[in-house]
Amino acid sequence: MEKTIVIATKNEGKLREFKEVFAKKGIDVKSLKDFPEHSEIAETGLTFEENARLKAEGYAEVTGLSVLADDSGLQIDALHGRPGIFSARYAGNHDDAANNAKVLMEMGGIPDEKRTANFHTTLVLRKPDGQELIGNGDVHGRILGVPRGNNGFGYDPLFYLPEKGKTFAELTSDEKNQVSHRGRAIEDLMERFDEFWK
Repeated sequence: MEKTIVIATKNEGKLREFKEVFAKKGIDVKSLKDFPEHSEIAETGLTFEENARLKAEGYAEVTGLSVLADDSGLQIDALHGRPGIFSARYAGNHDDAANNAKVLMEMGGIPDEKRTANFHTTLVLRKPDGQELIGNGDVHGRILGVPRGNNGFGYDPLFYLPEKGKTFAELTSDEKNQVSHRGRAIEDLMERFDEFWK
């Protein structure tokens, strides 16, 4: 079974991205949907890495398999790094529209040049024996005053990428994967993966 990695997600888009990466290595990818009997692990960490580690550790323990977990979020400079690790539940629960509205309200009156932000992802891959491999990725942009685009999810309609002249929500999924924080974190992880996995 050392040819299997469990991705700590139920998100089909995320799963597809990792399947493509690991298929090239001949590794079978499963998701949390394959283990419905296990309850969700609480993200009680204070950093992206702590939250990703909690999930990787917890699921590796209960499945007996290697687990790859991630934690991601939007960090806005003018808001001192918020929403950060609370990105998904910034307005109280998993409500993209409410989260975006809260960010826009807090950003009211902040001039364009001070609306800098970055999306960050930390990946933690943990083997059942406790060995870990960590990858990080960032993409820098600006927060718009008005949402634009219908693709993506979360803060994508507010996150403007100057080099593309578009928000994340205006990019196709292929375009987004080429520049995304998760894509960059995967690249970072894969640079050291072969050595770690053997």
